[in-house]
Amino acid sequence: MSYNSQMRILTVAVTALAFLWAAPPPRKISFARAGVVPGTMQLFVSASDGSDEHPLLAAPHDDYDAVWAPDGQSIVFTSDRNGSGDLFRVNADGSGLTQLTSDTAYEDQAAFSPDGEQLVFVSTRGSGYADIWTLDIASRRAKALTSGPGGDYRPAWSPDGKWIAFSSGRGITAPFAEGRWERQQVAEIYLIRPDGSGMKKVTNTGGFCGSPKWMNDSRQILAYCSTAQQTMELRRSAPDPGSESRLVSIDMTTGALTEVHAGPGVKMNPSPLPGNDVGYIRKGFADAGIYYASGSRGPRGPIRAAAWSPDGKRVVFHRRSTPTLPPLVKMFSRNPNYELNLSGALPAFSSSGKQYLSMARVPGANVAALKVNTPETGRSEVLYQDKTRNAFVGGWSPRGDKVVFALGGFAAFFDGFHSEFLKPGDRVEGGAQIAIINADGSGFQELTSGADNNAFPSYSPDGDRLVFRSFGKNGQGLRIMNLETRAVTTLTSDYDNFPLWSPRGDLIMFARQIDGAYDIFTIKPDGTSLKRLTNGKGNDAHMSWSFDGESIAFASSRMGFKDEVAYTDAPQPYGEIFVMRYDGTHVEQLTDNQWEEGTPGWEPLAPSRVAGR
Repeated sequence: MSYNSQMRILTVAVTALAFLWAAPPPRKISFARAGVVPGTMQLFVSASDGSDEHPLLAAPHDDYDAVWAPDGQSIVFTSDRNGSGDLFRVNADGSGLTQLTSDTAYEDQAAFSPDGEQLVFVSTRGSGYADIWTLDIASRRAKALTSGPGGDYRPAWSPDGKWIAFSSGRGITAPFAEGRWERQQVAEIYLIRPDGSGMKKVTNTGGFCGSPKWMNDSRQILAYCSTAQQTMELRRSAPDPGSESRLVSIDMTTGALTEVHAGPGVKMNPSPLPGNDVGYIRKGFADAGIYYASGSRGPRGPIRAAAWSPDGKRVVFHRRSTPTLPPLVKMFSRNPNYELNLSGALPAFSSSGKQYLSMARVPGANVAALKVNTPETGRSEVLYQDKTRNAFVGGWSPRGDKVVFALGGFAAFFDGFHSEFLKPGDRVEGGAQIAIINADGSGFQELTSGADNNAFPSYSPDGDRLVFRSFGKNGQGLRIMNLETRAVTTLTSDYDNFPLWSPRGDLIMFARQIDGAYDIFTIKPDGTSLKRLTNGKGNDAHMSWSFDGESIAFASSRMGFKDEVAYTDAPQPYGEIFVMRYDGTHVEQLTDNQWEEGTPGWEPLAPSRVAGR
């Protein structure tokens, strides 16, 4: 072989090695989503009374929030079919599908201009917050009308083309729900000119008003309203019996609200129809679906958004379903260097990556069980199930032969999240205990006892100790247990939660509640070198170490609400997945949508090239 040939081969080999070194495989993170999971939303078209119902599209893919064009010939909707939420257009007969937006940001809740040439919609482009944008359909040119935190939702263009109405939580710090850790949603109705000028607040209820729809005279708006506390029921898929919201007509000049007489229950998505009728959606287990103020019924079932054709004779809507999902479902990531998968709650992977723990309810049981999932085979088996107590995932031992977790009533775990409302002595709720079991399901034993609320255990890398959180009459904070002697020492005495020992052994990460919100901290196992990693608006919690100890995945509410909660069916529809370095630098958002996402867990990869800190 000639010298030149040898050099060419060497050059190719070096180039290939350099490419492999420069482009490692994506790092994998699994997480849980509350309320809505992939494959559950499909668009349908029917007559207004529900007859002649049929799918809008031959090949549906999580399509939702549809709206008719003013000429009734086409429909615009949101779809996750290509990853993030984008806007699409289709003919009313389901043909001619066209994508209108292709940004990695969340884009949804579109409405047409009166001439049908523009759309107004919600987008997180640029700021990451839910802002109002317009889109020229022909040129695809987009323009922001609003900006800033607070969230703007459900825009509607006036028939005379002069104003855009929307609901907004701008300028408001969302309060905690009474006695809970979730945030209420507060929103008022606003107006803005299509060029972005003249913004003004129309209502001042101090509660919630949303989904404005214009009457034909452009002088009145229909909306649905409730107290801020009632938004806790509005966001449930099946609100408790007796829960209410009201439909109102709002005078654009005076801001006066006049109630529209309709049936009972949680009512949303009001729309004015010919003949002075009003169509709306009612949520609930029984008799859910589309109703009319005139007393008639429309399509039935768990419908979340509906829009009527200009003549009121047809309605397009999306309905929820409950499919059975495999253990891991690949999801969209804003950064292709991170592969995201949907899993059960609190996923904890074994060091081999072949199995992961999660918690899930077992059919016929009222408590959550500890499950072992094997993605390669699709199997999901119960490792431990208690008759009266929930099993909350902790993690695997370093050798993978044992699993540590917590047992307790649901309230016992979550009372630890809202100190603003409960005194230390009130948080016990019967207590919660740390337990351990062999990976084959044998050898169950409880490691703690008594009335204290002990939860969220995590192994040290050598397998000799556990760190866990504890609340009780004798104090609160993080504790470290020596597994040989069962001796327990105090690590912290503040309102701390979710402790996790770094795979490198040098740090323990946890969430601390300060001024009503959680931020992420690290501390050395000897109690020194306390460091605050996050200081953002909202909660930063539900953390997870990468297997090399270099990175942290966490859930954050810092981007706020992106839709009215009644459409989300999630307790906290503001959770997004973020990653950062172990020292709190290089923070990056990976998910961007209106759903609730949290409890991320890393899947193991090959050992890191980073030798140390």
